[in-house]
Amino acid sequence: MKMTFLEKIRVWTILVAGAAALSPYPGPGGEAHAQNVGPWGGGDNPAAKQADADYENYIFRSGERLDKVRIHYATLGEPHRGKDGQIDNAVLVLHWTGSDSRAVLTPLYMKSLYDPGQPLDARKYYLIFADNVGHGRSSKPSDGQRMQFPNYGYRDMVDLQHRLVTETLGIKRLHAIFGMSMGGMNAWQWAEAYPDAMDGVMAVVTLPTKVSGRNLIWRRMAIDYIQSDPEWKNGNYTGPLRGWTQAYELLRLMIDGVPHMQAIAPDGAGAEKFIADAKAQAAGADPMDVLYSLKSSSDYDPEPGLGKIKAKLFALNFGDDEFNPDELKLLETLTPRVRNGRYVVQPGTPNSFGHLTMAHPDLWSNHVAEFMRELGD
Repeated sequence: MKMTFLEKIRVWTILVAGAAALSPYPGPGGEAHAQNVGPWGGGDNPAAKQADADYENYIFRSGERLDKVRIHYATLGEPHRGKDGQIDNAVLVLHWTGSDSRAVLTPLYMKSLYDPGQPLDARKYYLIFADNVGHGRSSKPSDGQRMQFPNYGYRDMVDLQHRLVTETLGIKRLHAIFGMSMGGMNAWQWAEAYPDAMDGVMAVVTLPTKVSGRNLIWRRMAIDYIQSDPEWKNGNYTGPLRGWTQAYELLRLMIDGVPHMQAIAPDGAGAEKFIADAKAQAAGADPMDVLYSLKSSSDYDPEPGLGKIKAKLFALNFGDDEFNPDELKLLETLTPRVRNGRYVVQPGTPNSFGHLTMAHPDLWSNHVAEFMRELGD
């Protein structure tokens, strides 16, 4: 028996909710929010249209090339054309490191941001969700080339996002760019590289300066853990890598909020559950793809060009984010260099998740609503 579209949505929501027990994003009391399994996404959202864009003979900024780069993307809503015939309601949504478009198309994201009446209502906006190169269903090392895959950086990600938007989708100007963590870093880069290509940019859990401090140290440690694993074999491993599992356990410790960690691990049993869950989650990623994605952040440094940004910019960080510590006051110092920029640091609580609060848009969707109103919506 064929199901209607709405019935498919309901079934998908139920299935994802049932799988959420495996999610790395537990709720305030340890319960799981309904969303895709793991930080690398799960099943497709049936409301989203899926497609691929191929770019032949692609040359990366490193000078390395691929015969063909595939960029997978999804869309919600329909493009609207203004009096000039150009699309005027497009919003580009960018995911975090190690995930893909599915991570920002979960039931929780739908309910908080894209459903009717929400800040990015898909009935009003044409929402575009791209899998960055090296991630998801876009071209990536684990597809077969492994260590022969070209080295890419964040600027390559933005280059390919720009080609997707302008060449494949025919959009001259985005209404907004909205990104979390790595996606937010890409958003800062977009605002500098293409200052006339968008009305506004909202960057969540990012800093407009090069990766440094705890964030950089963890990346270097994770790369070392992976490459020094006896089973690494210069990328020719055939089974799980203990080094990657250890690196991911450390990541999970770093990117969750301190008050939340205290709440979920009050004793040895809580700590053991956290470690066991982290091991299971680590198994969902390919260490090769992770290695490339961690190295790719080395070309990120928007600080020198902040004065070039013309679009309205809203930076949102969380007070319990240990990767982008508020005590450094970097948003406070750097955001004023953006002529139309402002920032908010949302206080952390035992019910928030540090850096991982990005995966819980229900905790900060009010700021998205504020920003869209600032864009005149």
